[in-house]
Amino acid sequence: MTAYTRPLAVPPPADASPAPDEDWDAPTLLTLPNPRKLTTSIRATAQVFQDPRSAALLERIRMVAPSDANVLIIGETGTGKELIARHVHDLSRRSSRPFVAVNCGAFSETLVESELFGHEKGAFTGAFAAKTGWFEAANGGTLFLDEIGDLPLSIQVKLLRVLQEREVVRLGSRKSVPIDVRVVAATNVRLQDAVAAGHFREDLFYRLHVVHLALPTLRQRPGDILPLARHFIEEYRQRLGYGAVRLDASAEHKLGEHTWPGNIRELENVIHHALLICQHGVLRAEHLHLSSLHIQRRPAESEAPAQASPQQALETVLRDLFNEPDDQMFEKIEETVMRTAFEFCHRNQVQAAKLLGISRNVLRSRLIRSREISALK
Repeated sequence: MTAYTRPLAVPPPADASPAPDEDWDAPTLLTLPNPRKLTTSIRATAQVFQDPRSAALLERIRMVAPSDANVLIIGETGTGKELIARHVHDLSRRSSRPFVAVNCGAFSETLVESELFGHEKGAFTGAFAAKTGWFEAANGGTLFLDEIGDLPLSIQVKLLRVLQEREVVRLGSRKSVPIDVRVVAATNVRLQDAVAAGHFREDLFYRLHVVHLALPTLRQRPGDILPLARHFIEEYRQRLGYGAVRLDASAEHKLGEHTWPGNIRELENVIHHALLICQHGVLRAEHLHLSSLHIQRRPAESEAPAQASPQQALETVLRDLFNEPDDQMFEKIEETVMRTAFEFCHRNQVQAAKLLGISRNVLRSRLIRSREISALK
């Protein structure tokens, strides 16, 4: 099953009054397969990329998805981590192969090993037949391990071995089974803190952390709130058999002011309830019953410090460098930028050059000069 990807086919707000021949640039929309069967799910069922911050995330996904590198997705509950994982799969060379999603926190410690790696007949009480695990089920494709931080340490050791050896051993068997699986893991906690506390293996963290995708919260990408709200209005008004429904200005303002502790899933539930009580095809502020819950969270990796943007941090570092005069200052800065971009793109020259907006030949010559690569390659 793959995520559906399409333009968001919800019209602009009624007060926008576009010209008859004007094209509306709809944002990209991701939805889970069969979202109407997931009404009791805590997962986000839709994702858009209208806000500049989420648009930047989408571009990063497009850059890293074609590789086979393991991916670690970090974001609060309800931000759409599974949708992002499915999109990574859809844009990879494995897109025609299985995508298997597993919630690591949904199984007891005694069952999780059997679920992940499979078991043979008689391996334990109740094992009346052999069973393949999720790794074998995803062979050739992508395995999404949600809430990876919930795995017991004993299973983390075995997972690390599977990722290193590219083979699984079913419970109760001595025979290994070769696998070809790309792992995309997700968590809503800071794994660095779990490593420091001894709850998560450091070597497994680095094995999973090849590519890092930080999902901003809904409050951090306000430009996505109204497009998502209009999508959910369209989705639920069709389920309810309603005619056209629009948001009035008061409702739009109220949606934009809310902090959304439950993220996309909270927004979906708010819109669903509002449609049940609104009248005359107009959804107003009084129809929006917003949560008063204020969850105190430690800043996640996806939340940059409020006091300094990356651009401001770079300017501060440069000023510090300028306080130490050097005849080769520019060359050293340029070399550092290109080398860092090269490593960021997993030593892919084409992707690094694209990221920096320069030609591959220019990048290659600088990398050779800095002895980062050999001139013979």
